Amino acid sequence: MSTPECVSPSAVETLYSDHHSWLRRWLHRRLGNAEQAADLAHDTFTRLLSTDRMPARLDEPRAFLTTVAQRLVSNHWRREKLERAYLEALSRMPEPAACSPEARAIVLETLIELDRLLDGLPAIVRRAFLMSQLDGQTHAQVAEALGLSIPTVKRYLVKALQRCYFADLSFTG
Repeated sequence: MSTPECVSPSAVETLYSDHHSWLRRWLHRRLGNAEQAADLAHDTFTRLLSTDRMPARLDEPRAFLTTVAQRLVSNHWRREKLERAYLEALSRMPEPAACSPEARAIVLETLIELDRLLDGLPAIVRRAFLMSQLDGQTHAQVAEALGLSIPTVKRYLVKALQRCYFADLSFTG
């Protein structure tokens, strides 16, 4: 079986020169922020340069760019939502327990990485994992809160832990 022919960097350059301005405007309309739109437009083309899955011929280049960019926008919104939730939780902490800016940045970066690792798992599996690992709840507490059996909670935790472990191996290996 042959692998699909991939686009060369010069083809991406042509795609960039033909559609970058349009994509940046499209993203600006969705995000309402010109700087974020410019960043995500740049990230879209960077993603295209780093992939081996882009078809050699695009009949609908703007539809293709829109699909790639929309995924990046979704990731951007998910990261913003995660950051807001983290900052809100920090604001509710008593002052002596508050973290330094450096510690906050490390924790936020870790949460974003954890979110990336768990992406694709069913929401209930992610929730059970977070309740167990971040909130320190027992299997029984997680089971009760989510209306699950303890064996199901254990199965979900194994699934999430495997995702993190094998993602870490593929990242380092």
